[in-house]
Amino acid sequence: MQDIAEQLRAWHASGRSFAVATVVGVSGSAPRDPGAALAVDADGEAVGSVSGGCVEGAVYELCRAALVSGEPVLERFGYSDEDAFAVGLTCGGVLDVFVQPVVPGADAGLDTGIAHIAAGTPVALVRVIAGPGGAGGPGGLVGATLAVTADGVAGALSPTPSTVGALERAIVVRARAMLEAGRTGRLVLGLDGRPCDEHGRGTVTCFVESYVPAPRMLVFGAIDFAAAVVRIGKFLGYHVTVCDARPVFATARRFPEADEVVVDWPHRYLDSQLGRIDGRTVLCVLTHDAKFDIPLLERALRLPVGYVGAMGSRRTHRDRAARLREAGLTEAELARLRSPIGLDLGSRTPEETAVSVAAEIVAHRRGGSCLPLSASDGPIHHDLSRTGTEGDGGGAAGGPAPRTHAA
Repeated sequence: MQDIAEQLRAWHASGRSFAVATVVGVSGSAPRDPGAALAVDADGEAVGSVSGGCVEGAVYELCRAALVSGEPVLERFGYSDEDAFAVGLTCGGVLDVFVQPVVPGADAGLDTGIAHIAAGTPVALVRVIAGPGGAGGPGGLVGATLAVTADGVAGALSPTPSTVGALERAIVVRARAMLEAGRTGRLVLGLDGRPCDEHGRGTVTCFVESYVPAPRMLVFGAIDFAAAVVRIGKFLGYHVTVCDARPVFATARRFPEADEVVVDWPHRYLDSQLGRIDGRTVLCVLTHDAKFDIPLLERALRLPVGYVGAMGSRRTHRDRAARLREAGLTEAELARLRSPIGLDLGSRTPEETAVSVAAEIVAHRRGGSCLPLSASDGPIHHDLSRTGTEGDGGGAAGGPAPRTHAA
């Protein structure tokens, strides 16, 4: 929903009703990740996407119907072997979509969540997508929304909190933990708040969307290759910082697309950023100069960051590794270093090299094999984050099964 948050805030501020369709579960070769959203307002205007085109028309109609009925609905779209042109995912896979009508001022959780998302404030938006009683029925919780921040909660599961107090407290605790980790996925809990089997009866299934600041890419070395890495880093959605100790090279004019350009020794700047880096942070060390690289990598390889890559020849890498061993790094720590940086694409130009670096970052993050897709018959999408129930995006939601299209 984050990519359409500004439009949703504009509709919300004007008092305009709309419906939001959110991907809450995927399996197989589904085209979009959990959290992808399409919204339709009362005038029929649509923003966003849930499938890259496969089922947009059907989801649009579901949104229009939800605006009329006022009821949320969980739908499943899958591939039909009998009719490849049915309303389904022609690329294969299964997509679960939760459609929720939004009336500004009617739901404190949604109101607060949309405001936080549009403002860039970290928030976990929790929506009940399946549970006993259905939507709008006696004891029905489907469609209930909570906006959970690091120190507060907006919204409620039920107008009678005493009946779901334990459940709500459990949801808040788990959603806050997912927010801290920047994770999006499902929670399946019993009415008493205890974790339950995904397909158990009497369970409540929530979809938790964590909205946190963009992940960071720290590019060390203000060289021509860095400019290309900055551009592709921004394209991938990173908040990009360029750092170099040489003020003549580290200038905003040379790196206009960077979010920050810092003049400082790389290791000293990294030390100053410990509170702003996490497991999503990537470090691209492009200086290939030992006086910069060694103190920087000695620190970086001991931090819980997502990726550390360093530019240089294989001879440079061997020398660098020997120096790092002398500095006390273990073999396990050295094994985290991607050097020479990037995948073997035969790259020559800065732009080609940036593609190579970006490809390795994506493959490392998503669990890709780095082989041509045509060389295997396995799944196209095999995201490492889609394992398990909490924090995943795969499989069917627990509780009542979604209605199915072409599955």
